[in-house]
Amino acid sequence: MEDVFRARRRVLGFFVLAALTARGGAAVAARLPGRKPPIPRRLPIVVIDPGHGGIDPGAIGPGGVYEKDITFPVAQSLARELTASGRFRAVLIRREDEFVPLRERVSRARAAHGDLFLSIHADALPNTALRGLSVFTLSAKASDREAADLAASENREIVDGVNLSRKSQLVGDVLLDLARRQTDNLSIALARDVVTVLGRAVPLLENPQRSADFAVLTAPDIPSALVELGCLSNPAEERLLQQRAYQARLARALALAIEQYFASHPPAR
Repeated sequence: MEDVFRARRRVLGFFVLAALTARGGAAVAARLPGRKPPIPRRLPIVVIDPGHGGIDPGAIGPGGVYEKDITFPVAQSLARELTASGRFRAVLIRREDEFVPLRERVSRARAAHGDLFLSIHADALPNTALRGLSVFTLSAKASDREAADLAASENREIVDGVNLSRKSQLVGDVLLDLARRQTDNLSIALARDVVTVLGRAVPLLENPQRSADFAVLTAPDIPSALVELGCLSNPAEERLLQQRAYQARLARALALAIEQYFASHPPAR
């Protein structure tokens, strides 16, 4: 008789579990003894920096178009694309036409615990015949200088979760250099993905993947790139960059590039 009762309990348990599953019982089952609720998946945080703003208009095209009036709508559109995908959390450095110092932009990105930082600009070149998008990462020379500056300032306290102020000067410098090297490598990978994806959607400047001493790219623990959407100095491209449809195309392509980057380099944090 006891065997019969055991068999009945097993059958009853099977039907209870099936009913829980059919009625969305996964959440209920997770609360049963011995079951741990699933850990919510943290979305990668993408920090988007619309270049210039406020009293700083940035580059000015021959038709009088301000760079800040191009970068802001593209940044907003990119943030909407990333949020709508459900796979990322987008953070804008500025949400209105305000002036934000370059170092403050880096500080805001780090305060947001960004996994990626993308600064959006539009170029102005002496040769007005040149046009096309380009992508910049921080140059090696600037990286060394910025690492030294960071080590001597309050900004060196926390890098990627490590309190460098509690380490010796030598250990702190080594940890900072390792973080900087890893970030530089990831930044180059990000720039490569942007060039690859955007090259299928919009014209590229000759040798589109470049490096330069941009202060806005100096976060030691966030892969960062600066995208020049095009050349405002070129009259045809100035008109193109004002078009909402073209801005939307740029935003969609940038979102795809970011998706491609994270597919190969998921955040470790």
